Amino acid sequence: MTENQRYPKTIVILHWVIALLIVSAFALGTVMTDMRISPTKLQYYSYHKWIGVTVLGLVAIRLLTRLFTRAPAHPTGMSAWQAKAADAVHVLLYVLMFAVPLSGYFYTSAAGYPVVYLGLVQLPTFIAPDPALKSSLKELHELLTDVILAVVVLHVLAALKHQFIDKDGLLRRMTLNK
Repeated sequence: MTENQRYPKTIVILHWVIALLIVSAFALGTVMTDMRISPTKLQYYSYHKWIGVTVLGLVAIRLLTRLFTRAPAHPTGMSAWQAKAADAVHVLLYVLMFAVPLSGYFYTSAAGYPVVYLGLVQLPTFIAPDPALKSSLKELHELLTDVILAVVVLHVLAALKHQFIDKDGLLRRMTLNK
């Protein structure tokens, strides 16, 4: 596999860091919502918000990097419908990687709580506290989280199909190994 058939190291590193953060945010969100109110639960909410803000920033960097970097061509044996589906899934993932943390951020604001990144920097509040909007944004955040989970599972399954069934080297495009 040649260098022009791979993503640049910057995009590869961002891909895996963002993936790890999304999995962490999902796991933490699942655990914290089932907990009774406690200092630990409140700390988990802070960590969850910090991860979300970090994902938002890294995805913005990744998108900017991606806009100036041509993606490797799809494998030659990939059908046209698979290539279109892969492109659509990637666009949907980008949309969701922005929408999930933003919906959480707006939900937090509508609930009347500040987002204080890493406990140091209070981020601006764009929505005044609003109980009705809070409820709607909470539902939206949960729905978008379910959707991104489903799309990520689809993405992983497709990558595994390419690796073990098609054996077309597609997965190597997103590794640092030569």
